[in-house]
Amino acid sequence: MEDRPERAAATGEGYHPHSSNRSQDIMAGLDKDTPIPTEIKVQQKSKVMDISFDNGRSFSFTFEFLRVCSPSAEVRGHGPGQETLQVGKRDVDIVRVEPVGAYAVKPVFSDGHDSGIYSWDYLYLLGENQQALWEDYLHRLAAAGASRDPALVPPAAPKGGCGSGGCGHHH
Repeated sequence: MEDRPERAAATGEGYHPHSSNRSQDIMAGLDKDTPIPTEIKVQQKSKVMDISFDNGRSFSFTFEFLRVCSPSAEVRGHGPGQETLQVGKRDVDIVRVEPVGAYAVKPVFSDGHDSGIYSWDYLYLLGENQQALWEDYLHRLAAAGASRDPALVPPAAPKGGCGSGGCGHHH
């Protein structure tokens, strides 16, 4: 039985998303050179997601890093300059990880965020640039006088998410 991401998130066991049909991966928008994960492990105690790729590279991402680097429109906006700085995410958990076809996963975070689709190429890009992305995030937090700690973040005003019209765009 193949481990599913939901089970991996709940148990810390591995999920093996690697497709044996490479043409299916290409059709999903990935090219023949895109590294594909061979295993994804969600470590609940250490709050780390470990990903091994078919080219031998492996990366470990904290849940917080994945949350603040979400590829969702809620975090990245709809264009340059529309990004929303994510604050108070130090203690965020991944509740479960859902597969998205043969090309991505969608983590569901304990703060309710569930709209980021992390494609294999995006996860690989995060891994290759993790240190620079994290340093940039910390710099932006400091410049905004904001904190990673949830207790130091004032409550946000209620608003609708992207897709509900709350972001000002109609989809």
